[in-house]
Amino acid sequence: MHLYDSTVPSGNAYKVQLLLTQLNIAYKQTSLDILATPSESRKPEFLAINPNGHVPALVLDDGSILTESNAILFYLAEGSSYLPDDKFKRAQVLQWMFFEQDSHKPYVSKWKYRTYWAPHGFDDLPKDQVDDMRVKGQTAIDVMEKHLSDSPGRDWFVGDSYSIADIALYAYTSHAEILGFRVGQNVKRWLARVKETEGFVRIKKDPTGKNPY
Repeated sequence: MHLYDSTVPSGNAYKVQLLLTQLNIAYKQTSLDILATPSESRKPEFLAINPNGHVPALVLDDGSILTESNAILFYLAEGSSYLPDDKFKRAQVLQWMFFEQDSHKPYVSKWKYRTYWAPHGFDDLPKDQVDDMRVKGQTAIDVMEKHLSDSPGRDWFVGDSYSIADIALYAYTSHAEILGFRVGQNVKRWLARVKETEGFVRIKKDPTGKNPY
């Protein structure tokens, strides 16, 4: 397998890297400079792999290509303990992965990008747009806190075991408090549990030095 990620630490690429490592799957890696002008993800060579110009992209051993981080997670997890066999629990996994892409990642990940790498930070955005990004990111993290607190002893987002729902949510939530979002105690304990899972690896370091974490 050949994974295309970015030189700076992408949460979406990290999800795939984490699961590949925990599944003990060997893979090649090509890191694209998405901060270059133009971004290497927008060059013809990569657009031939993913016309949407986003990382990650995973080229399978037979040459088939998968894009979109959570679709890649779902494919890789099939037949493993990271994806439940039960039909309803599988749907719950997808529910949280859709939540992550629709209600969480668009705000927390953009806040991360604006904080560390955007040329103008937040200065080129209207104040109401910045405020909206902050509020919606916080709302998503609060939804996670409520879910984990609703049932005493709930350790994971779906059922009684660690799954790709947790991996999908972990990638950007792990940096949320550093970025200034309020993170509740249940989410903090869940973050710690993810770090204790077998084969866990942390997200790559930022070669630019702008993100010290």
